[in-house]
Amino acid sequence: MVTSGHPLASQVGSDVLARGGNAIDAAVAVGFALAVVLPEAGNIGGGGFLVYRDGEGGVHALDYREKAPGNGHHDMYLDDEGNVTEASRVGHLAAGVPGSVAGMAAMHEKFGSLPWESLVAPAVDLAVGHVIDEVRAANLSGGRHLLARFETSAQQFLIDGESPSAGQRWSQPELADTLRRIAKGGASEFYEGETADLLVAEMERGGGLITIEDLAAYRAVWRDPVRVAYRDHVVWSMPPSSSGGVAMAMIFNILEGFDVLPAFGSPDLVHLEAEAMRWAFIDRNQYLGDPDFVDMPLERLLSKGYAAELRGRVDPGSATPTPTFQIAPEGTSTTHYSVVGRDGRAASITTTINSFYGNGVTVAGAGFLLNNEMDDFAAKPGVPNQFGLVQGEANAVAPHKRMLSSMSPAVVEDAAGELRMVVGTPGGSTIITSVFQVISNVLDHGMSLPEAVAAPRVHHQALPDVVFFEPGGLTQDAQDRLGEMGYVLRERQRTSGDIQAIMRTESGWLGVPDPRRGGAAVGPD
Repeated sequence: MVTSGHPLASQVGSDVLARGGNAIDAAVAVGFALAVVLPEAGNIGGGGFLVYRDGEGGVHALDYREKAPGNGHHDMYLDDEGNVTEASRVGHLAAGVPGSVAGMAAMHEKFGSLPWESLVAPAVDLAVGHVIDEVRAANLSGGRHLLARFETSAQQFLIDGESPSAGQRWSQPELADTLRRIAKGGASEFYEGETADLLVAEMERGGGLITIEDLAAYRAVWRDPVRVAYRDHVVWSMPPSSSGGVAMAMIFNILEGFDVLPAFGSPDLVHLEAEAMRWAFIDRNQYLGDPDFVDMPLERLLSKGYAAELRGRVDPGSATPTPTFQIAPEGTSTTHYSVVGRDGRAASITTTINSFYGNGVTVAGAGFLLNNEMDDFAAKPGVPNQFGLVQGEANAVAPHKRMLSSMSPAVVEDAAGELRMVVGTPGGSTIITSVFQVISNVLDHGMSLPEAVAAPRVHHQALPDVVFFEPGGLTQDAQDRLGEMGYVLRERQRTSGDIQAIMRTESGWLGVPDPRRGGAAVGPD
């Protein structure tokens, strides 16, 4: 079973499984396909994370997060008056060194079975031409003003300044050529070959910092995954440089101390979840960063004892305002896909270019967008980034450092140690809370997977001290009661996330794409 943010990409992965490929083979093929058909988030110019469960039940975590260029520095996004500028979000200076191609090559080298070139080939065919659906046409329309700011992006994505319409056949010849080179030359082509030269030339043209030395030095890194036991299940997720696994584990550990959670949608449940989220995000923002640069108290943060201490701070009848803490981010243009092979091997992958269409810049001659992941650093520690996250020195800019992420690809095992769920989502800081809620909906509230994915979600990230909820996601009675408990509530203008989940059922694997967007689950016959 494959579920991803685009039906064509899911079909590519399913076809790979049907011809004997394993979960990693399918994951590589889906990743490249998404770079073509889901350009607002799918990418070869960004980065991501993999949580992989192998055929023997071992779980592995691959960090292919972008890195700051070697010439990056602490105050590079501040003006003469010390204010954060637009440069961390838009344009060439916002780009971190991409990790996606290195990541897919690393997972394929260690666990793949089919030839690399055969896995990139479907993306080449899609780049030669595919029909745009309504969801992608709407997304391109929404991004046209950013894309129009850069000549190469306007040429790639717009027609006479307007986005293409649904039903229109779209060809990306420069991207097709780039993918052909990667198919033949592997990751080294992207980091040391013609594609690398084109990327560096784009940097020089627009005042970016990525050099040929930065590209040649980039490596994806295998790390020990985060493991948390929760109600006779085990949840595996990403360690830093993602904050997702640690923060989600803290939420689970705090809530596990309540034997039975209140009913779904009730103000009492929202209260407990918001308090658990609050304390998890306080520690996330203070302590977490790139493990190659920052010493983190992970053993303490992940311990049941520390969770009990935090749980003791929860007032059963009222909100606990976020305290002043010593200030010691992740874009919404992210996408997740989940894969389970016939042999039970499972891949949970979240990949991103940060904001919608990244920094807006398409590499001339290469046809792919660049990320604006540098905004996920704390451009000015203590000042909110574009997603409201207030972060500290642990996540300040430094040369060759990986910026902190919220991406939380997850794999869930049952009490017998068997694979039960594969789940993940985009959504900025809401990634952590969205993945937690879907898992909790199944384990705590007995929902089916479609119900768990579709259920309305809430979010609290410590600062701002606000409970966010999806449109119509809380009844007026629940809002009134939470207000009486001291919460500030804010209804979001849009939905949270785009969950792509797979779960084992009595009749086989069930794939569920989030009804909030235009994904699809596809399994081979």
